[in-house]
Amino acid sequence: MNKDTGRRATIVDVAKKAGLSKSTVARVLAGSSNISQDAAERVQAAVLATGYERNHLAVGMRSGRSGLLGLVIPDITNPFWAEVARGAQDQAARQGVSLLVFSSDWDADKEAAHLRALCQARVDGAIINPVADNLADLDRFGMPFVLIGSSAERFPDTSSVGSDIVQGVRLGLDVLLAQGHVQPALILGPKSRLARARFLRAVHEHCIERDVDPSILITEDSDYTVEGGRSAMKRLLQAHQNGQHLAVFCANDLMALGGILAIRDAGLSCPQDVSILGFDGIPSGAFSWPGLTTIEKDGRRIGSTAVTALYAEIAGRAEHERIYVPCRLLERGSLADLSEMATARLAAKG
Repeated sequence: MNKDTGRRATIVDVAKKAGLSKSTVARVLAGSSNISQDAAERVQAAVLATGYERNHLAVGMRSGRSGLLGLVIPDITNPFWAEVARGAQDQAARQGVSLLVFSSDWDADKEAAHLRALCQARVDGAIINPVADNLADLDRFGMPFVLIGSSAERFPDTSSVGSDIVQGVRLGLDVLLAQGHVQPALILGPKSRLARARFLRAVHEHCIERDVDPSILITEDSDYTVEGGRSAMKRLLQAHQNGQHLAVFCANDLMALGGILAIRDAGLSCPQDVSILGFDGIPSGAFSWPGLTTIEKDGRRIGSTAVTALYAEIAGRAEHERIYVPCRLLERGSLADLSEMATARLAAKG
């Protein structure tokens, strides 16, 4: 609103306040480089004084750009995907554009409906964690896009961004091995999900390189949820009755947090009786008891990098490569160091 007249400020108001022509103000607002520093400062001061806001719809009609980007993620309630969305939103804001966020709930029909809505909104491009199996299902929407997540690896000729899952799984297994957990049990996602297959393949490759038979590892499948992890851990505990320490590597943090609840339900303690390692690095893992040791996937960096890659796609400069974001270890309190425990027991006997 114009602070002097009480109506919506226009570019004419800005020009009058700045003492410049309308065309000069328009060039400043468009980011033209052929503008004096004095003129730029006068326009900036006039914009603040009048409360002027650009009509992005009109600008988009002239430039062919809407100033909107789309993001379709599988589960907005999962804190990891919320972090991805935040990273994408922050980077979009730095580019001066807005982000429309949709959740597909792992449903191809919902995904298609969201993409149709983004087309109707005339977004400049979209970032998608693909549910559909056929890339043609995405191509038919006729917008530039970048893929994210594990599912994106099905389409190697398309620009995509995701965590380096192989590096992350190896890091987790190396941490477990270093602390004396030679044969950890695994809590994995549903067999229908590509992420499960990739996680398990990385585990098997790591085992084979170390002359360990991967078939000896106990696995439980469940949903990527707290309740899924809780039920899977309950099954593991029922089968594990030999009194030895149990270590469990969970394929995401929500399942790991559910596993801690199941340990507590059984009257056991983490990490004294059962060690748990998560995978994602969601913020809530820092507030569990004990704090969840986990392999962090940098969701914000994935979201931010995806927006940058999308702009390269929009500009026709994309190299159509897979960008891998490395994982890192977050050490908290849910892993027992068996080598330290053994040393302590020997010292006590001495």
